[in-house]
Amino acid sequence: MRVAAAQYPIEQHRDFAAYAAKIERWIADAAARGCELAVFPEYGSMELGSLMPPEVQSDPPRQRHAIQAHLEPFRALHARLSRAHGMWIAAASIPVARPDGSFCNRVHVYGPAGEVGFADKQIMTRFERESWLIDPAQGPAEPAQAMPVFDTGAAVLGVSVCYDVEFPLLARRLVEAGARVLLVPSCTDTEAGAHRVRVGARARALENQCYAVQAVTWGQAPWSAAVDVNTGCAAVYGPIDRGFPDDGILASQPADQPGWLIADLDLDALDAVRQGGQVTNDRDWPLHVAAARAPVTRIGRERA
Repeated sequence: MRVAAAQYPIEQHRDFAAYAAKIERWIADAAARGCELAVFPEYGSMELGSLMPPEVQSDPPRQRHAIQAHLEPFRALHARLSRAHGMWIAAASIPVARPDGSFCNRVHVYGPAGEVGFADKQIMTRFERESWLIDPAQGPAEPAQAMPVFDTGAAVLGVSVCYDVEFPLLARRLVEAGARVLLVPSCTDTEAGAHRVRVGARARALENQCYAVQAVTWGQAPWSAAVDVNTGCAAVYGPIDRGFPDDGILASQPADQPGWLIADLDLDALDAVRQGGQVTNDRDWPLHVAAARAPVTRIGRERA
C-alpha cells in the first residue's frame, strides 16, 4: 500500500476556491505518484482562518465558530476528490460544533467508493482545553463514542490524533479491532512537542508491530493565533525487527521541505514479523497486561 503523508505548509488564501485549488493540487500529485492513501495533518484546516477578519484570526475560540461556515464545502471537497482519484483521504482535522454546543477536533476519512467516517481526538492538550476550548471525543454531554477503524481492502486504518498517540491503550484498542496502520495527524509548535509525538508514534509501532504514518503542519503563519508556528517532520514508522530498519524509521521528510512524504507499506512483511519476528510484542500484550496487574512491594527503608 503506497501512502502519502503531508508536511503541510499553512498558507493564506483569498477565498475558499483558492484553498480548494491547493487541496486539489496536492491530491492530484499524490494520485499521480501512485498513492492509495493521503494523510493530512491535525489542524491543517485552520489555514481557512486566513479567510476571516483579523480580529477572528487572533481569537481561537471565535475561529471555532467561524470555521463552521466552511465545514460543508470542506467535506464535499474531500469526498469529491476521494472518488475522483480513487484514493482514501484522511483530511486535515477541523473543529466541529456538536449538538450540545461543545467543539471537538475531528478527522474526516473518505473512501473512493463513497465511504465516509470520522475520528475525534480523545485527549486534549492544555492549549486546546484551556485556550481554544476544544473538548475530547467523549464530550461532557456526549454519549460514549465507538473508536472507528477503516477497512480499505488493502489495510485496516486507525486514527490516533497527535497527543492521543502518546497514550498506549488508545492505539491498542484500534489494533485489537484490526488496524495495522495508525494514522497520526499532528500539529506541534515546539521541538519538544514534535519529539513527543514522534516518540509516541514510534513506540506505538514497536509495541503493536504495526505501521504509524505521521503527517504534520509546517512553517510559520504569524497571522494565526491557532497555528502560528509549526514544527516536526512527516514520517512513517514500523516495527523494529527483521526486514525493517534497525531504528524503525521507514521514511522521514527533511525538516526544511514541505510536500508529500511517499512510502510503500508492506503488509506481508508486517504479518511475517508478527508471526516469526525476533520478538512478538503484539502477541505478548496479554502477558504485559497480566504483569502490570501484579501487586508491587516496596523493599528497603520505610519512608515517613
